[in-house]
Amino acid sequence: MNCRDRVRAVLSHREADRIAVDFGSTAVTGIHCTIVEKLRKHYGLDEHPVYIHDPFQMLGYIEPDLADVIETDCIGVFGEENIFGVRANEWKEVRMPWGQTVMLPAKMALVEKDARLYTYPGGDTSVAPSAVMPEFGFFFDAIERCSEEVDDETLSVDDNLEEFGLISEYDIAYWKKIVQEAASTGRSVVASFGGTGLGDIAFVPGMQLKHPKGIRGVAEWYMSTVMRTDFVKLLFDRQTDIALVNLQKLYDAVGNQVDVVNICGTDFGTQNGQFCSEETFRNLYLPYYKKVNDWIHEHTEWKTFKHSCGAVRPLIDAFVDAGFDILNPVQINASGMEPSALKRDFGDRVTFWGGGVDTQNEFAHGTPQQVSDQVRYLCDIFGRDGGFVFNTIHNIQANVPFENVVSMIETLKRIRNV
Repeated sequence: MNCRDRVRAVLSHREADRIAVDFGSTAVTGIHCTIVEKLRKHYGLDEHPVYIHDPFQMLGYIEPDLADVIETDCIGVFGEENIFGVRANEWKEVRMPWGQTVMLPAKMALVEKDARLYTYPGGDTSVAPSAVMPEFGFFFDAIERCSEEVDDETLSVDDNLEEFGLISEYDIAYWKKIVQEAASTGRSVVASFGGTGLGDIAFVPGMQLKHPKGIRGVAEWYMSTVMRTDFVKLLFDRQTDIALVNLQKLYDAVGNQVDVVNICGTDFGTQNGQFCSEETFRNLYLPYYKKVNDWIHEHTEWKTFKHSCGAVRPLIDAFVDAGFDILNPVQINASGMEPSALKRDFGDRVTFWGGGVDTQNEFAHGTPQQVSDQVRYLCDIFGRDGGFVFNTIHNIQANVPFENVVSMIETLKRIRNV
């Protein structure tokens, strides 16, 4: 099997010739740029500044030579415009506060003040910054810029739809080009088209907008799902209609060269519980996710990817009913997320994309041997009968002991090449 065949097999709940692996195909299965640089050096690859595909989280691009060495089966394609509203069509070298030089979009504005690093929507320093990297931090945090209380009398759905418009011909041409390039690698293509993440809290503050309007505060948004349910439903309905038009245009351009579409990064789980009940999910979110997923399944061969951290076991049936094919990151250390039970109860209906090593415990604080043992244990559980793509539980962070990263990769190689 080649990489694409392998991923397609496990997505169809068939055993492949070996465990399928993803490192870096999405903004929730990525690797921090510091680790990418170390991996290139460790494996004797050309050393040069790492390109950043997600400047919010400072995730590094996995170039083809590194992808070969770490044996990833997937390749991600991302929009040219990042979360800060800056297009990655020109690049510049930037030295980060921790001393690493990386490649960032040329028009991305960075201003250091009081030991913090600020960035701005669209690279425009004439407006307030939209994100900040704290002192000793390794990624950015969103800045809420709507200081006034929400006025329900003047609140307009259009304000929260400002960043969700119809796709341009320029962007269609861009997607067509990068999808073709990705498909030519033989790896499974994972596309993050955007526009379908209903209520994704990372996007609520509107970090790409110079003057965000509407409900843009994190706390206010969560309260609105209870206090302004009709407003949120109307917003989701409008956003979904726009997304379906865009998906049709994108499919016309790229066809079934794409294997997986990253639909949603909205988190519904905490460490010990859920942000909402199953009833609330089914009432507020499911109809709109189902509309998107049903369209995709009716018109394309794409599989749909749902990210949600936390203790989401009580919601997995609802995720499946909403039409999601894939669940990520499979946070096995959260309440109720015991691996064997998840595989037993849901393994024939959803693909677990993640859950390969515990990033909160063994990966961050254990020994290389503990990491190796856990990787083998979890691959044995999740890898049976397909329905599993190995990834860490969320992104590989900057402060993970590097020897643990190498242990994970080398253990996977041994498992896959038996």
